Amino acid sequence: MSEKLTYITLRIWRQGGPDSPGQFENHVIEEISEEASFLEMLEILNEQLIEAGKEAIVFDHDCREGICGTCSLMIDGKAHGPEKGTATCQLHMRKFQSGDTITIEPWRASAFPIIKDLMVDRAPLDRIVEAGGYISAETGGAPDANLIPIPKPVADASMDAAECIGCGACVAACPNGAANLFTGAKVTHLNLLPQGQAERYKRAEAMVETMDEYFGSCTNHGECEAACPKSISIDVIAVMNADYMKAKFKNRKKLSRT
Repeated sequence: MSEKLTYITLRIWRQGGPDSPGQFENHVIEEISEEASFLEMLEILNEQLIEAGKEAIVFDHDCREGICGTCSLMIDGKAHGPEKGTATCQLHMRKFQSGDTITIEPWRASAFPIIKDLMVDRAPLDRIVEAGGYISAETGGAPDANLIPIPKPVADASMDAAECIGCGACVAACPNGAANLFTGAKVTHLNLLPQGQAERYKRAEAMVETMDEYFGSCTNHGECEAACPKSISIDVIAVMNADYMKAKFKNRKKLSRT
């Protein structure tokens, strides 16, 4: 039988919009199962607020399986909370204790303006993917597994990069507000595979330069890797940087080279 946590104080950021002033509000959850998820706890709080005739707290959520990347909260100053390699939706209340005070904030990054309360606009991540995070060649149906031989280390590295769920935790955790881990993961995922070679350098150049329009510069603090709920390695940043440097040479027409 699961135990109960009692008198959890939630210190939650409330803000009406990107240009509105914001402030913290304190709310108390008198009792909750330690098996409840963090998002279930927020829903219980919202039920209490609605019953009291108050406005519910706005926060992002969708799949609840750590796949979609929609959940995006700073919990006690850490992206997605205290458990490493875990998205907010997979965080459970057993990681806390009775009487705790939990501070809950939205992602803090200039590229992610607040929509309301704990929800932010992460559209700049979509702009990066639109710039080159796809393969435009007609690939048809799924080929036989062994039709295109791919070395296992290459396939594994590409799959590791493809685990990125685009939540934005790397940006929120970075002191510079950089999106290099996200962009590096998206670039590496496609650039390592045979199907991605035709547009490899065009993709690297377009995605990196779109990223630079919205986000800060990477200075190798490493907070992005520590905050990533999928534990994606900063090695993907090195792959992206190498491809971008090659792209600045390969993408120039031969007659224009000096």
